[in-house]
Amino acid sequence: MALPDPYSEIRLVGLRSLRGANFWSRRPITRMDVAVGAYDEIHSAEVPGFNEALIRAFPGLWEHRCSIGERGGFVTRLRRGTYAPHIAEHVGLELQGMIGHDVGYGRARGGDREGEYTVVFEHLHAEVGLRAAALALEAVQRAFAGELDTVDHMVAELQSLAESPDVPDLTQSVLCGITGGGHRTQVREQMLKRGISDEALIVDVAPSYLLNAGLPYARSEVAVILDADLTDVPERYQEEERNLQLVSTLADAVPGGGIVVVPSREWEIQDMARKAGCRVAVFSTRERVPVRDTRVARSVAMVRDGRIVIEVGGELTDGGAVEEGEDVPAQVAAALAVHSLRELGMEKEQA
Repeated sequence: MALPDPYSEIRLVGLRSLRGANFWSRRPITRMDVAVGAYDEIHSAEVPGFNEALIRAFPGLWEHRCSIGERGGFVTRLRRGTYAPHIAEHVGLELQGMIGHDVGYGRARGGDREGEYTVVFEHLHAEVGLRAAALALEAVQRAFAGELDTVDHMVAELQSLAESPDVPDLTQSVLCGITGGGHRTQVREQMLKRGISDEALIVDVAPSYLLNAGLPYARSEVAVILDADLTDVPERYQEEERNLQLVSTLADAVPGGGIVVVPSREWEIQDMARKAGCRVAVFSTRERVPVRDTRVARSVAMVRDGRIVIEVGGELTDGGAVEEGEDVPAQVAAALAVHSLRELGMEKEQA
C-alpha cells in the first residue's frame, strides 16, 4: 500500500515535563502531544515490514506486557494492529530502558483537539524523558517510512543526557492547596481573615495549571477542592470522571492521615481522597448534609441561621457569621479548612 508521508503527517505539537503529582500519575512524567493526520486510520498490522523493523531495532519490546498483561503482550498488539501514539509510548519507555532506567508506566489517549493524541510515560530523569519522547516519535516515523535500522545513536544520546544533572526533585511544602472552578481566591482571603498568617503558603492551583503542569508543590497539610465545575480546561476534561480525577490530584500531595476539604454530595471526590489515604472533611451551604456524607466525614461544616457551624465527633463549634456579598461556599470551605489545620496542629502537639 502507498503510505502518506509519515514525517509530515505524524507531528509533535506539544512536549513538557511534569514534576509533581498530576492528572495521570503521582510520579513525574513526560507528556507528548501528537498530531497523526492520515495515520489516525493506519495501524501497524497494515504496513509490510513495520513490525519486523521495530522489533529488530527494539528487541526489548518483547518484555512489554501492555494491556494483555504478559510477556510479549505489546508485540501481540503490534501484530494485531495498533496505532502510532500507542507505539510511541512503548518506544519512549524502551529507549529509557535501554540506558538502564527502570520505567514502565505509560498511557496514550485522545488529545485535546481532534486528530491529536496525548502520550505520557514516566521518567527518572526529566531531560532524558523529554528527549526519549521526541526520539520515539522519530523512530515511529522512520519505521512507517521503511527507514528504521539502528537506534544506537539514540541510545548514546540518552546515555549522555542521563549523565548530566537532573532537574531537582520537587520538595516544596505548603500549608494548603485549593482548586476547583469556584471562587478559589476568596477561600484564601477567608482563611487569612480567620487567623492564618499572610506569610503562610496557601496556593491557588487553577485546574488548567494542574492539567498542564501538575502540582507545583510536593506536600500540603490540607487541600480544599471547591467543586469539579471546570471551565478553564479542554472539553474532554470537563466531562465527569476526568474532571473529578483532575481536581482530586490535590489529595495526592496530602500526607497519609491528612485532611481534604470537599463539597457535600461529591461522593466520588470523597472516595478518591480516601483512596489516597486522606481523611475527609465535608462542607455544605445547607443546614444538614446527607447521611452518606456523615458516614465518611471526620468533620462537617454547614450553615444554620446565617452562621457557619462545624461538627466534629458530635460536638458543634461556631464558625462565625456568613458575610454578605462574599461567596458562601468559599466562606464555609475556608472555615472548615482553618478548623482542620488547627486540629492537625493539636494532633501533632499530642503525638
